[in-house]
Amino acid sequence: MKIGASVRLFPRENYLKKIRGFYHDDGMIKVITGVRRCGKSCLMQCIAEELRAEGVDDEHIVFFDLDRYGYRSVKAPEQLEALIEPLLAVSGTKYLFIDEVQNVDGFEDVLNGFRTEGGFSIFITGSNSYLLSGELATKLTGRYIEFEMQTLDFGEYCQMKRFLGLPVNPNPVAEFDAYILEGGFPKAMEYPGLADKRAYVAAVIQEIFEKDIRKRVKIKNVSVFNQVRDYVINNFGATTSLANIQSDLESKQGVRVKRETLARYLQILEDAKIISKCARFDLKSRKSLRGEQKYYLADLSFYFALNTDNRINYGPVLENIVYRYARAQGCKVSVGRIGKLECDFILRNPEMGYAYVQVAMTIMADRATEEREYRPFEQIRDNYPKYLLTRSDPIQQRDGIIHANIPEFMQEGRTF
Repeated sequence: MKIGASVRLFPRENYLKKIRGFYHDDGMIKVITGVRRCGKSCLMQCIAEELRAEGVDDEHIVFFDLDRYGYRSVKAPEQLEALIEPLLAVSGTKYLFIDEVQNVDGFEDVLNGFRTEGGFSIFITGSNSYLLSGELATKLTGRYIEFEMQTLDFGEYCQMKRFLGLPVNPNPVAEFDAYILEGGFPKAMEYPGLADKRAYVAAVIQEIFEKDIRKRVKIKNVSVFNQVRDYVINNFGATTSLANIQSDLESKQGVRVKRETLARYLQILEDAKIISKCARFDLKSRKSLRGEQKYYLADLSFYFALNTDNRINYGPVLENIVYRYARAQGCKVSVGRIGKLECDFILRNPEMGYAYVQVAMTIMADRATEEREYRPFEQIRDNYPKYLLTRSDPIQQRDGIIHANIPEFMQEGRTF
């Protein structure tokens, strides 16, 4: 299927700039991962538009969406190979885009064959971590590169509203609170009412279960699985452990679940990219700590779609937003421990090294609150940058620490 150029697409520049250097690489498969409906298909279409603008003609740009009508029956590797094979007759580099490629069992051998054949620059997407587990990782060692997409961050949310001709509140804090309640799924922005947006996200949750979970793993007790899912979504950003979750489910909800089953369910939710585990990292030993961790949501709208309460608990909400923003920049993110103190996030970037981040709704409530947020920084002896991120405080200058308000930080596209 040729990609049409008639629909205006919002360009996600943060991701396009990471991939551009690989557009014409026919030896490296470009793997775009991310939660379902975060914008992977549109990103591939934006890549195709940029190729077209470079002078690549439509004959050399081919797109197969294996979730769409006409391709849903493509399940076997022989069927996928039959789709691609006619392109061998086209001279020059062919740009091959395959959406939701994990729908085909054994797709790895097919891709590896055409990659080895040469003349194909291959881009694939997948909505869960099974895409990069097992066969692809072993057969294409060093021959693929992953680009992980997030839903819209606040800066992208404002940009996309302008792109769609929607009004943007001149008060960044008011717009930021609207973003929190609406979430960052691009398609949700097309629905005017909050109830419609919530209904859309609820449908996405169900779609993830049907397409990214039920087809891949066997769940004997769907009711218990859903209760585990809802518990983790409702307690995002809280420090927890398997023992704590198991105890809470039993004591507060009467749900009995074995420890190994609970661990499996949590891994399934991670693989489907509904949640991400943020492990604790000890700054003194420079080692990850086992046991307690935090879980953050792929998008805050998952929480609000399951709850009718629109009150915002800014502590975990702001952490979730900053966590996703850092991940979108390619950072590895951990919860930091410094002796008995905790630093909200330690960011590790291959290019920049470390950065330390404290997140607070405000530090202006009283002097004790301000000191509590700054105290972990005082225990860090290296010279990597330290950030204090708040919602709407007057900016402080203190001890070389970079204080910024999250709405402006993200609207400006600042990096850590």
